[in-house]
Amino acid sequence: MSAGEQGGQPATHLDPDYSSADATATAWSAAVGGMTEAEIFWLTTVRPDGRPHVTPLLAVWSDGALHFCTGPGERKARNLETNAHCVLATSTAGGNDLHAGLDVVVEGAAVAVRDEATLRRLAALYAEKYGSDWHFDVRDGAFYGASNRAVVFRVAPVTAFGFGRGETYSQTRWRFDGGS
Repeated sequence: MSAGEQGGQPATHLDPDYSSADATATAWSAAVGGMTEAEIFWLTTVRPDGRPHVTPLLAVWSDGALHFCTGPGERKARNLETNAHCVLATSTAGGNDLHAGLDVVVEGAAVAVRDEATLRRLAALYAEKYGSDWHFDVRDGAFYGASNRAVVFRVAPVTAFGFGRGETYSQTRWRFDGGS
């Protein structure tokens, strides 16, 4: 199990070529805090013909990984059936402010979550983070909301990047066991 799966500390590297002279590497705990608080994430998957597919969605951080859900027939779910590699990206402090915030990009493989105890815990996190509109019932290894079935995926980071903006700009890379 990698450090990302366990929630441990990754190898951290500040890229001086893309950082202010006085920048320091962003702590992994700051990235986790940003992902925990962020509401919107951008998921990138790969279509069977190799073209990228990007879509916004909601996600929760738990047990060292990001978790998201989608309908089994949606493009992103169908893409993940043939290629589990994906990227999730989010931003803090308004996201589009050039002079403030932290962008976090997580690379990993999406793994379906079917364990009902884990799904119940994740469903509670969704409701806590996003409110009662995002309440899910759990049965048959999936989320159910408004009569729609959603499969849940877990993405443990293999490699992650943090792009800090503000008085100093920084580009930090976090590598977990097996990351490049």
